[in-house]
Amino acid sequence: MWTGQAASRVRELSESARTAAEAAAALGCEVGAIANSLVFMSDDEAVLVLTSGRHQVDVTALATRWGRGRLRRATPEQVRRATGQAIGGVAPVGHPRPLPTVVDEALKDYPRLWAAAGTPHTVFPTTVAELLHLTEGILLPVGP
Repeated sequence: MWTGQAASRVRELSESARTAAEAAAALGCEVGAIANSLVFMSDDEAVLVLTSGRHQVDVTALATRWGRGRLRRATPEQVRRATGQAIGGVAPVGHPRPLPTVVDEALKDYPRLWAAAGTPHTVFPTTVAELLHLTEGILLPVGP
C-alpha cells in the first residue's frame, strides 16, 4: 500500500540541496548516497526514477529494462504538474498521485540514503527498502 509517508524526520538545511553535489556537501556524505528524484515522460505518462547521485540515467537502457517506450526528461511544468514540486526539491513521495517508479540498484551500496523532501533546502534519511515500499517502485540498474 502506498503511504507516501517516510518513517524519518525531515531535515532543513541552511545550504541548498538542489543538486546531488550540493546535498552531499551539506550533509557530509558521499554523492552516491543522494537519491535524486528525476521525472521523465514515457508515452505521455510521468514516471519517477530515483537514481544515485553518482551517475546519470541511461534513458535508452532503462526504457528497455523497464519495458517502457522512449524516456525523455520532463519539462519543469510537467514535473510540477506530476509531483506538485519544483525541480531541485522533488521528493520521492507526496505527489498528487503515485507515479510509476524505478529505484536505482546502485543505491543498495549505501545503508543510509538522503532524498529531497519537497524543497531545495529539505531532505530526509531513508533506505532502499523504504523507498521501494513508499513508492511501490521496482529495483533496476539505471546506468549503461
